Amino acid sequence: MTSQETTAFTFSREKLESVLKRRFFFAPAFEIYGGVSGLYDYGPPGCAFQANIVDVWRKHFILEEDMLEVDCTMLTPLEVLKTSGHVDKFSDWMCRDLKTGEIFRADHLIEEVLEARLKGDQEARGQVVSEGKSDDKKRKKKVKEIKAIKLDDDVKEEYEQILAKIDGYSGEEMGELIVKHNIGNPATGDPLEPPIEFNLMFETAIGPSGNLKGFLRPETAQGQFLNFSKLYDFNNEKMPFASASIGKSFRNEISPRAGLLRVREFLMAEIEHFVDPEDKSHSKFDLVKDIKLNFLSKSTQIEGKTECAIKSIGEAVSEKMVDNETLGYFIARIYQFLITIGVDPSRLRFRQHMDNEMAHYAQDCWDAELLTSYGWIECVGCADRSAYDLSVHAARTNEKLCVREKLPEPITVDRLEIDIEKKKFGPKFRKNAGAVEKWLLARTECELETLQKDLSTDGKILVEIPGIEEKIELDDSLIHIERRTRTEHIREYTPNVIEPSFGIGRIIYSIFEHAFYPRPDDADRCVLKLPPIVAPTKVLLVPLQTNAEFKPIVKEISQVLRKEKIPFKVDDSGASIGKRYARNDELGTPFGITIDFDTIADGTVTLRERDSTTQVRGSVADIVKAIKTITYDGLSWETGTKDLKPFESKSEE
Repeated sequence: MTSQETTAFTFSREKLESVLKRRFFFAPAFEIYGGVSGLYDYGPPGCAFQANIVDVWRKHFILEEDMLEVDCTMLTPLEVLKTSGHVDKFSDWMCRDLKTGEIFRADHLIEEVLEARLKGDQEARGQVVSEGKSDDKKRKKKVKEIKAIKLDDDVKEEYEQILAKIDGYSGEEMGELIVKHNIGNPATGDPLEPPIEFNLMFETAIGPSGNLKGFLRPETAQGQFLNFSKLYDFNNEKMPFASASIGKSFRNEISPRAGLLRVREFLMAEIEHFVDPEDKSHSKFDLVKDIKLNFLSKSTQIEGKTECAIKSIGEAVSEKMVDNETLGYFIARIYQFLITIGVDPSRLRFRQHMDNEMAHYAQDCWDAELLTSYGWIECVGCADRSAYDLSVHAARTNEKLCVREKLPEPITVDRLEIDIEKKKFGPKFRKNAGAVEKWLLARTECELETLQKDLSTDGKILVEIPGIEEKIELDDSLIHIERRTRTEHIREYTPNVIEPSFGIGRIIYSIFEHAFYPRPDDADRCVLKLPPIVAPTKVLLVPLQTNAEFKPIVKEISQVLRKEKIPFKVDDSGASIGKRYARNDELGTPFGITIDFDTIADGTVTLRERDSTTQVRGSVADIVKAIKTITYDGLSWETGTKDLKPFESKSEE
């Protein structure tokens, strides 16, 4: 079935989730204890599917791009995340119903109510989840009646503009929207408290004393930044280079919903590509420059529109819509990866962050969003984070996280420098003298400008230095800051970082929706059209009947498949062959090998393809070769089986 045909049917999320849970792709965690919202367990097919996606990711990025993989601890001290900004800024906005105590994430609440009004529905599309209840037992609450009346054109246009810009509103702005448009509890209509910030990190204590505060990491990136110097040394001090990390992260979501799309514990795969801030070209950009993508730029969103522009990544970079080649290169590589693992390209777009949505230090940021029954879902972020992360950690620890390169020719530079009266530091600061001196010498050009200005204005400055409780007072008898011209043979700089960040669980669920469809001739027979490379099981081995003569052949072919490292499953139950294939079509198994009485006679078997149900016949060796080339070499069914004989399939009943 083609992509166009699979999207023509009326999609049923309920039917898909029924299949996924019945076949144990995943299930609510702690279910027999009532479950906890936002926590899920993966079953055998879910584990295999996730592992295969991670394997493709490693080969697509780490292997092909010569990245350096690290595995960093999930426990992170407070000081690290305070420096990175997560303690103060890693928050979402929530609203509380004072009567019921129910909590809503403000942007999701606004989306839910305005979308319901636009459609004139009698029920909100969203669901309110009570804490401590599993998603299987969550209560569907009716929205306070929204009459199916025609909205005024200007009101409708305003709603659409709000939804187009929903990711860019501040908490105060969302509070104003809630009041202006009379948005309350979707179940009761009761008013809500104004939005307040809620930090999404799980806090914990490290060690038995509880004195060392920490958090479960909200991302894998910080470990990569802190290990920059070791990675740079491991890479023989060559730039640019990239590190990568795959591991669990944790976010204490306000109101987990939408199954695997919004959870509290999830798998991330992140890349930190360290690049010269003065040269963000990419040596392999020409390989991807002609790839055409769907772009939703910030200028389009500011106008309240959601129409995508289709253009090549080369055009997007040359027009400066995408800031630089390295960022553009990774956007294209993200696209290639997502298509390889089963994302429908017609339901994939790259949305640019608006200025009020983007971090102050970021130069550009794009999200790969996948269209699902829940709307457009951010699954991959790709940001140019400038030099922020390395700079703040270097300033906090007084460790140099930078690159030193010998210049081909000496250069003359003009910069601020600080002189310290060391003879006066000892008597003045005593045991803190070394720490104060180290802190001063670690200041950046911008920081020295500020210190020089304050010193010339007030004659003294007060500074806070890590590890010293009281503020340190410095005057012009202790330090002197002036601009000097020098000839340098070494260039020292802090790298910028291009960061692609993948939410594996969100990608997995989106692929389930993109790949799910019923057979045209039987709506009860559903298929997961997973690409062979990521399918949990590659082959179903099916003896035609429960005949003793088939058993040694099943054993022999099983040994061949094991030797070739091809995941397979045997179904020798008494069910009809059609039912056995149908059960495994739900699991996404792309191929089936049928053993029949001709196999006993001539050693040939039948190979069935899941999507078309076409069959071909050949020797076991030829069939296994076809499976391997289609699965691992990316050949089409037609090309991979061109040397095998077509086989007239009997009715699958």
